[in-house]
Amino acid sequence: MKALIPTGDPAEPVVLADVPEATPRANEALVRVEAFSVNRGETFKLEAPVPGERPGKDIAGLVVQPAADGSGPTGIARVVGHPMAGGWAEYVAVPTDALAVLPDNVSAVQGAALPLAGLTALRLLRTAGPVLGRRVLLTGASGGVGHYVTELAAAAGAEVTAVTRDAERGARLTELGAAEIVHHPADARGPYDIVLESTGGEALPIALARLAKRGTLIWFGQASRTPATLDFFDFFAGPESAVIRHFHYLDADTGLGDDLAALVRLTAEGRLHPEIGRVADWADTATALTDLRDRRIRGKAVLTLS
Repeated sequence: MKALIPTGDPAEPVVLADVPEATPRANEALVRVEAFSVNRGETFKLEAPVPGERPGKDIAGLVVQPAADGSGPTGIARVVGHPMAGGWAEYVAVPTDALAVLPDNVSAVQGAALPLAGLTALRLLRTAGPVLGRRVLLTGASGGVGHYVTELAAAAGAEVTAVTRDAERGARLTELGAAEIVHHPADARGPYDIVLESTGGEALPIALARLAKRGTLIWFGQASRTPATLDFFDFFAGPESAVIRHFHYLDADTGLGDDLAALVRLTAEGRLHPEIGRVADWADTATALTDLRDRRIRGKAVLTLS
């Protein structure tokens, strides 16, 4: 079968090649991929690819071979899936507990834009706890996670301040329910009950200083790729007994499939809106990757297989 494999070359991060056909385990369904999306973290990993590892975590397509153990869809079904690797291919084996059925009113392109960013947003807000009437500061809000967090948190009654340097993305976040848009954490007017921090570097201590006393900062990313430095005594300027919590989206008490189904349901009901920045044929993946890396794509880049 055809698949995209890493090259280690920044100018052409992946190439289309022949690879062995996907062989499902007993608890995996074989999915013919119709669309997949790209995450920024995947572009980082492609800079120094692990030999033999193929990228691809966000896919949508058609189950062509149900799982041998009888789990998951038992017949031909449209699905969205979240395999841990290998999704940028014609076929991929996906554990059935990482699949959700797509209804007719959710396209493969929309479905492919949901998994990693949507799962992160959903689980991040569960970690934050009830947000009704609470002030939330969200850094790095321009990406897919930021859009989903803003829409979900605002719908749950939070007052969201979103940090983005892009005026166009700021306007869209306002449409999705953000109460305020600022272009740097230093411009945010605290205190905030919850800070959702995804940037690292200088942004983290600045955002922390805007936290309310005994508030919680949830650190879920480091998009700046720069470590943060914290000073113990800075806490006495405001947050005092604050909590800083590290977050990883796979550390959850709920199943991937169940949470994917929740995201699909919200999308089908018009309560969640995947942001699609570009739709292209998968032959253009290398170009999409470099454009995403260089921030020439706003929203999800989704590649379709013709």
